[in-house]
Amino acid sequence: MPPTFSSVPVVLTIAGSDCCGGAGIQADLKVFTALQVHGLTAVTCVVSEVPGQVSLIHPVPPAVVADQIRLLLETYPVAAVKTGMLYSEEIIELTAVALEAIPPSRRPYLVVDPVMVASSGDSLITQAAVAAYQKRLFGLATVITPNLDEGSVLLGRPLRDLADLGPAAAELYARHGAAVLLKGGHLATAEATDILHDRAGALALSAPFIRGAASHGTGCTYASAIAAHLARGLNLRASCRAAKRYIGLAIKDSLGWGQGTSQVLALRQWKHRGPR
Repeated sequence: MPPTFSSVPVVLTIAGSDCCGGAGIQADLKVFTALQVHGLTAVTCVVSEVPGQVSLIHPVPPAVVADQIRLLLETYPVAAVKTGMLYSEEIIELTAVALEAIPPSRRPYLVVDPVMVASSGDSLITQAAVAAYQKRLFGLATVITPNLDEGSVLLGRPLRDLADLGPAAAELYARHGAAVLLKGGHLATAEATDILHDRAGALALSAPFIRGAASHGTGCTYASAIAAHLARGLNLRASCRAAKRYIGLAIKDSLGWGQGTSQVLALRQWKHRGPR
């Protein structure tokens, strides 16, 4: 018998490979499995890293990245795309070109996690790529998900406390026209508060801050959960709320092997809990 059409939503991650499995495409695929969507990967970089240390970054040739994206978008009914570590201006440009080739009425949701700095403090992007994000990719996005450090880079000023989040998210939204989820977990306040700014205005998403838990892979996991929920049919605000709950549980269940080698548990039996 011929195969039947699958009703499982398809999500593409365009990101780097993390050899320790806690972030990057490995974390994305764990999230997609837990949230019951089919994950595709276009690999942009091979990164030799463990939590707290980036040893080596090897970019994949841009022509190879472009061909992965082209082939996957031509073959699969991709409902959402999540970008992570794009690394260079050229890779950002070819990603934008591939998405612009799709008619707007059929273009998938786009979640842009502007990966710039690792939790270790190591830079994960070239300087030219920062401008390329803002010039080429943000305008195509459904939502961008910078953390506090990335928001500071994009705005050219420090973001130091919770009072800075709302105005900063509003400014980024006004600049680019894409919804902005500015994440405040790095503030380490009693409540981990993120600000979503979209066409309806600002929405605060808060959960108790879990002290002493892992941070490696949180940004990738959060953005991938948003993309998965969008692909499953939730609207943006509902997707962000569900993803906030998901990342909270993933951090709570984080894994550790001593000496700071710990990461969030991206793969959960979410189907037993569901996005309440």
